[in-house]
Amino acid sequence: MPRSKNKVASRAKRKKVLDMAKGNFGRRKNVYTVAKNTVEKGLQHAYTGRKLKKREFRGLWIQRINAAARLNGISYSTLMSSLKKANIELDRKALAEIAYTDAAAFTAIVNKVK
Repeated sequence: MPRSKNKVASRAKRKKVLDMAKGNFGRRKNVYTVAKNTVEKGLQHAYTGRKLKKREFRGLWIQRINAAARLNGISYSTLMSSLKKANIELDRKALAEIAYTDAAAFTAIVNKVK
């Protein structure tokens, strides 16, 4: 009995990889073996980037809170420990948004914990 190769599935798999490689330069966009390597590496970078994004945003929030806190005469670490002691449960993302958009509200928060 002859071996079944399932040409439809094979073609679909190659087409999917070549579609993902669209926009690349030279053979990277139209030669399957080269495009496959490019797509695999791109997916690795995408996975890593999703993890790095979380780190980078947390760092940005801390910088914004620190800058706003120092304008109000308090350091970041002192502010965060004072917030915890005062049972004010605002996360860094919310605090950074308040510091960035509404300086008066942030000043009110700082005055409450001082």
